[in-house]
Amino acid sequence: MRTLPIGFLIAVLSLGCNLANQSQQDDANQQEKGKTYTHVIASETEYYTTGPQQSRPPDGKFPAGTRVNIVEEAGSYLLVRSEGGEEAYVAADVVKKQENTTMDVSGIVEGGNKLALDLYQQLRSEEGNLFFSPSSVSTALAMTYAGAAGETESEMAKALHFQMSQEQLHQEMQALQTFWTTPDKKKGIRLNLANRLWGQESYQFLPEFLGITREMYGAELAPLNFAQTEQARQTINSWIEDQTKKKITDLIPVGAIDSDTKLVLTNAVYFHGIWTDPFKKDRTKEKDFHLTSSDKIKVPLMHRMDDYRYGEVDDLQILELPYGDGSLSMVVLLPKKVDGLADLEAKLTHENLNRWVSKFSMGEVKVYLPKFKTTSQFELGDTLKSMGMTTAFDANTADFSGMTGGRDLFISAVIHMAFVDVNEEGTEAAAATGVIMAPTSAMPNPEPPPVFQADHPFVFMIRDNRNGSILFMGRIQNPLE
Repeated sequence: MRTLPIGFLIAVLSLGCNLANQSQQDDANQQEKGKTYTHVIASETEYYTTGPQQSRPPDGKFPAGTRVNIVEEAGSYLLVRSEGGEEAYVAADVVKKQENTTMDVSGIVEGGNKLALDLYQQLRSEEGNLFFSPSSVSTALAMTYAGAAGETESEMAKALHFQMSQEQLHQEMQALQTFWTTPDKKKGIRLNLANRLWGQESYQFLPEFLGITREMYGAELAPLNFAQTEQARQTINSWIEDQTKKKITDLIPVGAIDSDTKLVLTNAVYFHGIWTDPFKKDRTKEKDFHLTSSDKIKVPLMHRMDDYRYGEVDDLQILELPYGDGSLSMVVLLPKKVDGLADLEAKLTHENLNRWVSKFSMGEVKVYLPKFKTTSQFELGDTLKSMGMTTAFDANTADFSGMTGGRDLFISAVIHMAFVDVNEEGTEAAAATGVIMAPTSAMPNPEPPPVFQADHPFVFMIRDNRNGSILFMGRIQNPLE
C-alpha cells in the first residue's frame, strides 16, 4: 500500500519577556450532527426504509464508514439512524460498534469546523490556489491556549471556537487524537500524530502546563540551547521534515527564532491510505480546464464511473470520494457555473456546509477530476487578530501566565504552510503551522447518471466521516500551478 502523509501541524513559540435555518428536516439533520454515534457501517450495504424486504430492490446504499445509532432490532436486521437523519433497515452483521466513543468529541469537532470556515473566508482573497489545515491550526493553538489566562484566554476561546472549559477542551482533544491514531490495519487508513515541546535549557515552565501538554497531547519537553540559534532551528526543522516525509521543509526560516526563544511546540499528523476505488491511469486524458468563462488550459483529467455519495443543491454539485474503508474522504464542492467560485465561497458557512452534506445520496456518477499539486504558505497573525485574537499578539497585554506563572510571553507571528498532491492512486498532503512568540525587545440520480466534471475552479476538503472533522481544506483555480 502506498504511504501518504496527509497532514502536519506545528506550533512554534519563541517565548520572551513582556514588560507590562433551514427547513424542519434540515434542523433535524443538524441535531443529528451533534450526537455521539456508537456504531458504524463496516462495509457498503443496501438499506430499506420501510422494513427488510429482500423481495424488492433496496432503497439505497450506506457507504462504508457511515456513523449510525441503533433504533431497534428486527431479527437479522437493525433499524438505524444515520448522521444525516435517515432511518433505515440494514443487515445486522455489517453494523459494528465504533471504537473510542467513551467521550463525545462533537464540541471540539464543531468548533474546529467553524474555525475552518472562518479561516477560509479570511484567506480566500489570496490569489490562485489555496490549501491549509484547519485541524493543524486548531491543535497547535490549543496547546498554546493551555497556557493562556485572563482576557487573552477569553479572546482565544472566542476566535478559535473553544466554547468549553480548558479541562474539557484538552480532554476532547486527547480523545479525538486517540480516535484518529487507534491502529486498525484492516481499514486501509492510518492516522498517526506526534507531539513535542522544545524548551530553552534551564527555563522554568509551570508543572501544570507541562502536565497538560504531556498527558493530553503526548508532548514531552526536549531541551535546546536557543543561543545556538541556527543549530536549534535546524534540529526542529529536521524533525518537521522527518514527520512530513520532507514535504514541509525549512518551515522555521532564518530570523524566526533567536537567542530569546524559550519554547517551540510541534504537532505532526501522518496519514497512510489510498482511494477506495483508484482511478485508472489509462483513463486520464488531457482536457480543457476553464480558468474563467473565456480562458482555458489543458490539464490531465482523471475519470471513472462508480457509485458515490453525490448531491446537487444551491447551484452546486457536491461529491464525496472515499479513502480506504470510507472512514475519511475528499469532499469536492463544484459550482455549476464556470465562473461560480466566488459565489460559492461567499456562501461557504458552517451552516450551509452541513446542509449541503446532508443532501448526499448514493448512486452512480461519472466523475472527472483533475490531477493537481499545490503548496500554500501564510502568515496568520493579522488574520487571527482580525478574528478577535488581539491581546495574544500585544507584548503589553498578552497573558500566558499559565506557562510560566508570569505575564512574560506573547505571540509575535503565526506561520502556516501546506502541500497537497492528488493523483490516480490517492492523496498526499502535509501542513505546518508555526506560532512564534518573542520578547518585547524584538440529490436523486437521473438517467443517464449525473456527470461531475471538475473542469473549472472548485473547493475541496479532506474530512473524517466518522465525526465530521475537517482535516484539510482548499480550492483549485489552476491545477497546473
